[in-house]
Amino acid sequence: MFLFKFYDTMASNWLYHNPLAFLVLKKNKIMKSDEKRSHRLNYLLKCYLTNPKENDLYQRAKQMGVTDSTAKDYIRTVIIQAQKIYSK
Repeated sequence: MFLFKFYDTMASNWLYHNPLAFLVLKKNKIMKSDEKRSHRLNYLLKCYLTNPKENDLYQRAKQMGVTDSTAKDYIRTVIIQAQKIYSK
């Protein structure tokens, strides 16, 4: 049985320690959930601005593998952002 100490960052700012005990460059670090959400929302906003149909937007959100409630939350967020863009 192996026991690993997990550190968020090491002394060097360029490296971090992952659970598999490998040193990896930070740029290869797995995206955090808020980064994923941001990328998904930007993609959905782009889709909505080209095709403003809620049903199509919902289908695209579901294709990302999110739950129904998350997809609906994404739709609300994207529509609010699109309205802000249109009002400028």
